[in-house]
Amino acid sequence: MSQPDLTQCRERIDAIDDQLVELLNQRAAIALEVGQAKASDGGAVFVPHREQEVLTRVAARNAGPLPDACLQAIWREIMSGSLALERPLRICHFAEPGSFTHLAARRKFGHGVSYQGAATIAEVFAEVERGNADYGVVPIENSTDGGISDTSDRLLNTPLQIVSEMTLRIRHHLMAADPDDPIQRIYSKHTVFGQCQRWLAGHMPGAELIEVGSTTKAAQRVAQEPGGAAIGNREAAEEFGLHIIAEDIEDNPTNTTRFVVLAERAKAAQPTGHDKTSLMFAIQDRPGALYQALLPFHEAGISLSRIESRPSRRQPWEYLFFIDILAHHHDAPVKAALEQLATMTSTLQVLGSYPQATTPLNG
Repeated sequence: MSQPDLTQCRERIDAIDDQLVELLNQRAAIALEVGQAKASDGGAVFVPHREQEVLTRVAARNAGPLPDACLQAIWREIMSGSLALERPLRICHFAEPGSFTHLAARRKFGHGVSYQGAATIAEVFAEVERGNADYGVVPIENSTDGGISDTSDRLLNTPLQIVSEMTLRIRHHLMAADPDDPIQRIYSKHTVFGQCQRWLAGHMPGAELIEVGSTTKAAQRVAQEPGGAAIGNREAAEEFGLHIIAEDIEDNPTNTTRFVVLAERAKAAQPTGHDKTSLMFAIQDRPGALYQALLPFHEAGISLSRIESRPSRRQPWEYLFFIDILAHHHDAPVKAALEQLATMTSTLQVLGSYPQATTPLNG
């Protein structure tokens, strides 16, 4: 491209940028009006079903060349800025800044809100229950390691609901302060070592593996430790000024973690037509009990996407089942199925209905 053509293209881009700035501020002004309306009737600032509606509409209107995921990421930040204008939101997430849960929360809510980490999953629930945070973000299951027991345990005893979900592809990187320093020790979480065990056996057979509480703590520790390396995400490397020695060392390239957003019941998501509902119920250990409990969903044509069991710890041989169905609990077929299920169980609890997450937030 010749110099005059390049100059003209840049001038056209500048003109479009000027229009975008003006239009974004027009949008923000309307968002302020929405915020005032919400404040007058006590409505939630973050509305999961509206977020899904906006992102779906953006993708449907997209004619390229930008991919849908790129536009949706831009719109998440636009909506994040609008939320901050309506009222500053406080998001409590499990683990420290730089952790995968923090990354998932930031990808979900954008940079226009404030974040606070919690040392335990139980603490996230407690902060939202006390009103110290508007929303909580915790992991609920991993495609390699299964369900997160701390989250399941706390869901049994909380007034909070799951109001949204998101998934994140888990990419593990080996990082160190000095890329030329021989690695003698590697720090990370126990689960991370398990997810990278084949790579570590093949590439770092002599290194000592030292477990710490989080990938963020691992990165922080090796920032000042010669001969040390950490396994974590790229954001942790950037946070502590580390060099990435090896990328994507996870044994399973499709390793994905699912996270949920917690909030008080008044902030629950309304049906979108593409929803998921999480349920918990308890049944006695007897032949055919689980089959009978799930039969109403089969007869109603309702798909199950997850089922997990564990002892109830309340009485011997009673088991709790956590299931996800692909529908909203307000849907008529689901209501009928739940009425049937209630006659067969000692406990039945709807943990939340929310828009389905279709793709990982990080592609």
